[in-house]
Amino acid sequence: MRKLIIFAFIGFLAQLIDGSLGMAYGVTSTSMLLTFGIAPAVASASVHLSEVVTTAASGISHMKFGNVDRQALYKLIIPGSIGAFAGACFLSNLPGDQIKPYISIFLLILGVYVLFRFLKTSKTKSEKKSINLSRKKSITLGLIAGFADATGGGGWGPITTPVLLSQDGVPARKVVGTVDTSEFAIAVSATLGFLIALGWQEVNWFWVTSLMVGGIIAAPIAAWIVTKLPSYLLGILVGGFIILTNARTLLGTWSLQDHWVPFIYMLILIGWAGSLVFVIRNNKKGLHKN
Repeated sequence: MRKLIIFAFIGFLAQLIDGSLGMAYGVTSTSMLLTFGIAPAVASASVHLSEVVTTAASGISHMKFGNVDRQALYKLIIPGSIGAFAGACFLSNLPGDQIKPYISIFLLILGVYVLFRFLKTSKTKSEKKSINLSRKKSITLGLIAGFADATGGGGWGPITTPVLLSQDGVPARKVVGTVDTSEFAIAVSATLGFLIALGWQEVNWFWVTSLMVGGIIAAPIAAWIVTKLPSYLLGILVGGFIILTNARTLLGTWSLQDHWVPFIYMLILIGWAGSLVFVIRNNKKGLHKN
């Protein structure tokens, strides 16, 4: 019962962040599962299988709140699905213990990217009505982000959302809603890849069900939050969380002297707190100027 509550809370927290930010369900969930000693391929398979349900609930919620650009959604689905399927097959053929540190490094890099990306985020005076996404850009972005999502257990949102947000005047809520809704197709494709390569017997349905329950509860709440809370603040919070979680995994893998470990944690926490203070002050100044 205790594990059920813990995993349901992980699913709830991950979907709340993902639905509000357009990223981090896979990265957050996978990072937490890896800390429990779960093999990367099995952890990623469990997360993607749970995402089939949670992203469907999230997509429906975002559509109800008008947070989805349908043209951009359709352009991202096909290349993203192909990349996710290929990434799942690739990860399933690698030994879990050997690849675990590399997956954590990948997730750590994504966390740093998310953190620094949102340090620069500020509100714009005017917004466009839709996301301007060319076919060439959507194919490249979809393939890379889909492959990264399956191999790292997360990456679709952390890669796709900042890239789309980098365009001037793009409505943040449309980006978040579109990326979150398109993730349903990526989750389905990655899950099929994992099931073909690993088989149903490798899936821990207890973990999957627990993550689903938490995610379903959080989905409509997150879709509402995206219209109310600033994404830059959530971006800093999730970026720091990903860095801290995967640093813990790497420190447990690498043989470092004991006195270095607290020092590294302290640096991460100070940097995280400093980033929060900076982004809050920066955006307050921007609001006063406007």
